[in-house]
Amino acid sequence: MTHFKIIFSGPVGAGKTTAIAAVSDIPPVTTDTEPTDETRNLKATTTIAMDYGVLHLDGDERVHLYGTPGQDRFSFMRPILAEGAIGVILLITNTRPAPLADLNEFLDAFHTVIQDTSLAVGVTGMDIHRHPSLDHYRQTLLHAHVTAPVFEVDARRRPDIALLVQALLLNIDPGLDDTRPPPTTEPPPAHTTARDYW
Repeated sequence: MTHFKIIFSGPVGAGKTTAIAAVSDIPPVTTDTEPTDETRNLKATTTIAMDYGVLHLDGDERVHLYGTPGQDRFSFMRPILAEGAIGVILLITNTRPAPLADLNEFLDAFHTVIQDTSLAVGVTGMDIHRHPSLDHYRQTLLHAHVTAPVFEVDARRRPDIALLVQALLLNIDPGLDDTRPPPTTEPPPAHTTARDYW
C-alpha cells in the first residue's frame, strides 16, 4: 500500500474543513471548537489543530489529507503538518477583504514546501464575489514565481475538490494519465481533466 500526504491550508473561512469532509472516504477527524476571538464574527466553529481525512485512489494508494488551522495564532501547526507532504492545496476565499494578500501570505508561509513539492489553488466564494478573477490569482502566482493550477471551487462538492487533488498530482508528475475523471462517486463536472485549468 502506498501512502501520500497533502496539506490543505488557507485563511479562516476558506473551506478547508468542508473540503476535506467532501472528498474524504472516511469520516473526517476535526478539531473544531467555538472561537474565542474575532473569528466568532465569521463562523460558529473553527479548527484549532488540524482536520484529517483519507482519499482512496486506484489500487492500494491512499492520500492522507491534513487541514491546517486558518488563524494566525495557530500558524505554528503549519510546518508540523507539512512535514513529509507531497504538496499543498491552498484554498482562498473571495469573501474576505483582501484575497490576493491572503494568497501571498500563504505562499510565504509554505514557500519551502511549495518550492520542494507542488501547489494547487482553489478559490471559494466566487459565487458571492467574482473579483478578484482567476486571472488575478494566476498573475499573483506568476509575480511570486510560482507555477500552479488555479480553480474556482465549491468546497462542498466532492468533484471540485477531487479535481484539485488530481491537479496537484499532475503538477507533481505531468506524465500521469489525466484522461480519467477525478475520484468521485458523483457524475464528473463539465471539465474532467485538470489540464483544462492551467
